[in-house]
Amino acid sequence: MTSPIELQPEEFKAIGHQLIDMIAGFIGGIAHRPVTTGKTAKELQQLLGAPSLPGEGTPAAEIFSKITPLLFNDSLLNGHPKFMGYITSSAAPAGALADLLAAAVNPNVGAQILSPVATEVEKCTIKWLAEFIGLDQGYGGLLVSGGNMANFTAFLVARTAKAGNAIKEEGLNNTSGRMLVYCSQNTHTWIEKAAALFGHGTRAIRWIPTDIFDRMDTVLLEKTIKEDLQAGARPFMVVGTAGDVSSGAVDDLRAIAGVCKTYDLWFHIDGAYGMPAAAIPGQQKVFDGMKEADSIALDPHKWLYCPLEAGCTLVKDPRHLTDTYSSHPAYYNFNSTEDDPVHNYYERGLQNSRGFRALKVWIALQQAGKTGYIKMINKNIQLSRLLFELAEKHPQLEAVTQHLSITTFRYVPPARGEDAQYLDKLNETLLNRLQQGGKVFLSNAVIHKKYCLRACIVNFRTSKKDIEEMIEIIAKEGERTHQHLSVPV
Repeated sequence: MTSPIELQPEEFKAIGHQLIDMIAGFIGGIAHRPVTTGKTAKELQQLLGAPSLPGEGTPAAEIFSKITPLLFNDSLLNGHPKFMGYITSSAAPAGALADLLAAAVNPNVGAQILSPVATEVEKCTIKWLAEFIGLDQGYGGLLVSGGNMANFTAFLVARTAKAGNAIKEEGLNNTSGRMLVYCSQNTHTWIEKAAALFGHGTRAIRWIPTDIFDRMDTVLLEKTIKEDLQAGARPFMVVGTAGDVSSGAVDDLRAIAGVCKTYDLWFHIDGAYGMPAAAIPGQQKVFDGMKEADSIALDPHKWLYCPLEAGCTLVKDPRHLTDTYSSHPAYYNFNSTEDDPVHNYYERGLQNSRGFRALKVWIALQQAGKTGYIKMINKNIQLSRLLFELAEKHPQLEAVTQHLSITTFRYVPPARGEDAQYLDKLNETLLNRLQQGGKVFLSNAVIHKKYCLRACIVNFRTSKKDIEEMIEIIAKEGERTHQHLSVPV
């Protein structure tokens, strides 16, 4: 008897061929679609139908024929050339095929015996990622779901490295001195999650102010560390940011490395967004000091154009990973021999069962090569600079910041240019209208107490023409929004 979830080869082939044809048409015409339709949740629920779990099964071909156009027509299209919101990149089409291939084989990349080829592909991918950004070959690591998990993985490694096995056996309550972590006031919210979830509490975070260039003030960093040491606390980690999520700014990594060396602290870089730019010849000075980091987080699903999910943790001394995560329960028959050491990824991170995330990254790195990636990333940076320049020249726009591939700016009508409160309200309203309008998708940032529109270009489809058109779309919608808000109620 055939299982109700099985597909016979001919049926699988027919559905697959039709789906691939539809996906190819979707990708080929993505620039001509709206970035989003702005439908409400209730409208989408009505389109989706089936409010209750069906009692009887439905043929797979019928299900795919219904859900495919819904996804194409009613999603937020982060592959659209005018999508510049948050830090979700346009995904390489080959990555979709890679995920199909990975899911078909379905290796569990938690232990080498469960995923012999997939383990070797992930090892190779980690080596290539480290090489791409200019790190020494000794770095090890693993693929995770994204920036939160990449940084969490490093956070726990840092804690074990600085507190030793006592932290694993006795917990935080039996460590001498409160363990503290230091980061800039602009650090991504993952640090708050890590401090709360791993038992430190958010008051264990020392938020260091930034300078006029949005970089951590390293003089204040060292001053704060000294004060905490004198008070009997136990600093263990400093987080530098390579690509602040709001402005794209990169901390002074060389100076932070020096502070960490002086006080024997773990130096971690959150480079989830910005780290791939370290490969760009004209940007390498910005990342000076990167090689001194004990660990680095970067996300291939951000600026390496891989489909979600693909984050990465890199660690200078990979033994710290196994010191933190390795365990050997009796029901695991995954042991090494001296002549044939195995590489079990469950010993290097939080997951035991792990999907084959590395395949799409490995394929993309080969398809584009280092030269291809440098061209694409550099183009994104140049387009961001063009956006800043056009905003500077436009009579109704104010350019605010430009770092890496992130530009922040705002709409400023001539008559209300000095009214800070009104400008914040105007630009917030404008952003909401732009996001719902479907012509362009931006996000927001508060920079130097100004509510700004924020464009993050991590999109290999975006062109000079898109930037020029976007400026006019924003200016026209800004004028309409200003007129709407200025009408007396």
